[in-house]
Amino acid sequence: MQGDGKNRLTVDIYGQQYRLSGKASVNHIRTVAGFVDDKMNEIANGNHRLDTAKIAVLTAVNIADEYYRLRQEYEELLKILQEDAKEKS
Repeated sequence: MQGDGKNRLTVDIYGQQYRLSGKASVNHIRTVAGFVDDKMNEIANGNHRLDTAKIAVLTAVNIADEYYRLRQEYEELLKILQEDAKEKS
């Protein structure tokens, strides 16, 4: 960790080196970068004619879709828990 409280490291995503920094742990940053790399490779393997930019955009769209689906599930579960807590009180 540097004096500014940020961790810095170099990661490989889809064959490119990126210097990342953030307040998250080095392990977390590596895990997230690995997730993106895996998703890009998954999309590239299914679409051999796509260039890197299109693979990156499709990866972003897929990750955003997963995020919004999980957020919706979370909000629905939270609502159920809140209703359950009201019934018990």
